[in-house]
Amino acid sequence: MLTITGLFKTYAGGVRALDGIDIDIPRGLFGLLGPNGAGKSTLMRTIATLQDADTGTIRFDGIDAFKDRMALQRRLGYLPQEFGTYPRISAQAMLRHFAALKGIHGAANRAIVDELLVRTNLWEARTRSVDTFSGGMRQRFGIAQALLGNPDLLIVDEPTAGLDPVERRRFQNLLSEVGEDVVVILSTHIVEDVAALCPRVAIMADGRILKSGDPRELTAELQGNLWSGIVDKGGAGHPGAGHQVITTRRFAGRTEVRVLAAQAPAGFTAAAPTLEDVYFKTLIDHGIPIQAE
Repeated sequence: MLTITGLFKTYAGGVRALDGIDIDIPRGLFGLLGPNGAGKSTLMRTIATLQDADTGTIRFDGIDAFKDRMALQRRLGYLPQEFGTYPRISAQAMLRHFAALKGIHGAANRAIVDELLVRTNLWEARTRSVDTFSGGMRQRFGIAQALLGNPDLLIVDEPTAGLDPVERRRFQNLLSEVGEDVVVILSTHIVEDVAALCPRVAIMADGRILKSGDPRELTAELQGNLWSGIVDKGGAGHPGAGHQVITTRRFAGRTEVRVLAAQAPAGFTAAAPTLEDVYFKTLIDHGIPIQAE
């Protein structure tokens, strides 16, 4: 169990990136969902002990992250949003180097690295330089290095941004497999990733946790009150306009509008709630501007 209590972080210039974070994260996949600038990366770096908080505590299985950083780091795997690689060095050589830095040597080093290359579907590319990899291959390499040493806590920050649908699905399957036995925090603004993988989710914006829980229970809260209608582009006077509009999107040359209402507006039909509906409603309820991701 990862327990975060009273976490605050303010950067120079008065920008408050973390504004009193309180949350418990159990074993399994946990989705941290929020728009760009929500404070997700700041929270991930703080959990990974790469920066200090102003106040607050982080504990993982009894370890105080700020008082015993090394103890936490020995049990931690971290895949940041962006990571650098050495040019002209093969994936296999780099992983062996990283494994040695973690104290894994000799036959154990070779066995662990080769197993991770197979597990992340990089075995055939093991002799290639990582700086020649596609985006999806780089992300799979990143998760391979994060898994060195069998971490009990794995943090992945925006891991599928920029990946094509095939690579995204492959990466989702890999995270799902990893998340069976350890705490995995998936930080992203992509609702689809969290909906596909995570039995627990928190929605974050302006440095605060706005809502958290089981995605099924969160979506059930909207059941029976969510309606969908197709309207003409720019039709401000459509029947749903007098209700809380959750999302609008272009569909077959027209606009789909999803609204919350006790009864169906004229021409609207019942819609099955999704985690995306919960996400946008939560941002709207807290006055967070919604921008296209």
